Amino acid sequence: MNSLELLLQGFTVALQPANIWWVTLGGVLGTIVGMLPGLGPATGVAVLLPLTYTMGPVAALITMAGVYYGAMYGGSRSSILINTPGDGAAIAASWDGYPMSQKGRAEAALAISAIASFIGGTVATVFMVFVAVPISRFALKFGPAEYFLLYLFALTATAAMTDGNRIKSFITMIIGLMISTVGTDPQSGVDRFTFGVMELQGGIDFLIVIIAVFALGEVLKSFKNISEGKKKMQTKFGRIWITKEDWKRSAGAIFRSSPLGFITGVLPGAGGTIASIMAYNTQKQLSKHPEDFGNGAVDGVAAPESANNAASVGALIPMLALGVPGSGTTAVMMGALLMLGMQPGPTLFQQQSTVVWGLIASMFIGNIILAVINIPMAGALVRVLAIPPKILYPVVLALTFIGTYAMSNMTFHFFLLLIFGLMGYFLSKAKFPTSPMVLAVIVGTSMEQSFRRAYKIADGDMHVFVRSPLCIILIVLTIAVIVLPVVQKKLKASKKVA
Repeated sequence: MNSLELLLQGFTVALQPANIWWVTLGGVLGTIVGMLPGLGPATGVAVLLPLTYTMGPVAALITMAGVYYGAMYGGSRSSILINTPGDGAAIAASWDGYPMSQKGRAEAALAISAIASFIGGTVATVFMVFVAVPISRFALKFGPAEYFLLYLFALTATAAMTDGNRIKSFITMIIGLMISTVGTDPQSGVDRFTFGVMELQGGIDFLIVIIAVFALGEVLKSFKNISEGKKKMQTKFGRIWITKEDWKRSAGAIFRSSPLGFITGVLPGAGGTIASIMAYNTQKQLSKHPEDFGNGAVDGVAAPESANNAASVGALIPMLALGVPGSGTTAVMMGALLMLGMQPGPTLFQQQSTVVWGLIASMFIGNIILAVINIPMAGALVRVLAIPPKILYPVVLALTFIGTYAMSNMTFHFFLLLIFGLMGYFLSKAKFPTSPMVLAVIVGTSMEQSFRRAYKIADGDMHVFVRSPLCIILIVLTIAVIVLPVVQKKLKASKKVA
């Protein structure tokens, strides 16, 4: 009851006209930032940072949080329409969202994306009201060994459940891990695989790989069809909504993925990418129609979209309750709080309860506002598909180069963009799935550093990876996702013979 009373007090803060304006502004800006390749919620919040000097703590937090989960809404828009994820968390939405778009179901994909995001964000905010502190304490049980095994599980699940040759999936995963090792080693300071190129010392930004493989790779794949006039544009558009059948297939996925995304988001460093990938793989495993995944399964869009929005809410908990950023975006937000004279941590809920509960209440309001904005806006966005391919794809190319340059203002990254774009194209032509590679690039550095920290803490004793119950659970899950598809395949074969 104490939580409910505090939440009601939070609503008296969040419903002030000025704060409704800030949450709306943050949500709209976040949606726009999320749609632009190469940018993401961290960039949006960082750009907004100078404005927070003139705001009060409540308005600053509400606006930054609006940008954060607004970007989760927006990232899937470009994924669905032009196969260009706005950031890592939107990758999974492209796997079935873009095929739906190609089949003339872009309206349904955009609608289920907004609905799943709304439900995921709302469910996660309800959890936040009641379980913020206990969940934060649970997250503290994850040490370097547990994080390493969590990343290993996410990578293995993605590679093992990819359709087609699983050996090829694991090969591309290893390629991704190799790419993630380029640059200066964070622990020793030694340059690795830079070949004397100074620009590679900072490593290869995973956003470059995402943009190259998905956006540039799609343009290269479509080039022949464009030149021959085979690439058709959509001219008829339906209502931006979903059918009863779509809802039946998606409802379970949404309500299962929301808690999963929330819990994953609470783990510092896991973030929306891991949450959306795990939700997608889980839904594919539980689905009655796993063969539809990758070909336009509506629940393949719903699951990751609800998970990544829930993860953005979950990531705020360790920042507020423990003073530990749950993601890159919350790290920027934490910096803003410190500049405003607030100290995130266990005492924040007692000393600044008005600010914290005002933020939580604003997230309920923000999710409603974003759903109201995003569903009508989808009607305008879907018209992108009516643009002739000879015009659309040069625009996509321009966005990829602008997004790449905006990340670091380095023209060298254009060369990396071309290299990885060609790599993605040839891997795709050779029927090598690129998703495991991209995920490996995203989590590779964190995975390696977690392994090395655990190894050093244990003085070289490898038993550190089997000492805790969490480690054992993650090892069992990793083995299960490798074995399960093989067992299922054999069972199906035996049924056919019978």
